[in-house]
Amino acid sequence: MYAELDKTGRVALYINFETGKSIIKPESEPTISAIEQLLADYPTLVISIEGHTDNVGSPASNKTLSLARANAVINSLVKRGVDKNRLSAKGWGQEKPIAGNESDEGRAKNRRVEIVKVKE
Repeated sequence: MYAELDKTGRVALYINFETGKSIIKPESEPTISAIEQLLADYPTLVISIEGHTDNVGSPASNKTLSLARANAVINSLVKRGVDKNRLSAKGWGQEKPIAGNESDEGRAKNRRVEIVKVKE
């Protein structure tokens, strides 16, 4: 994860949430643990957690949902002992797709959380 973050400044992760909600599904706990470990391994790293959605629903509700999901990841990390001052949240909604929204596969790729390096 760090190699990609160092190389491109961002890493796309697929954290699963309950549909239309910001509740992290249990199967995503290993991904949250990996972020926690990344921050433990690089104690000066500061990151932004950025939520993205597909284009299903209104742009306004998707923006709100993506921010809520980014904050859910932050809250999970803080509960694990990560300093909140090293984390910030951004919700992009459907503004920055990385795939087409015409197929289930494309929409699934667009529903993601990205870690963006702020500083190290």
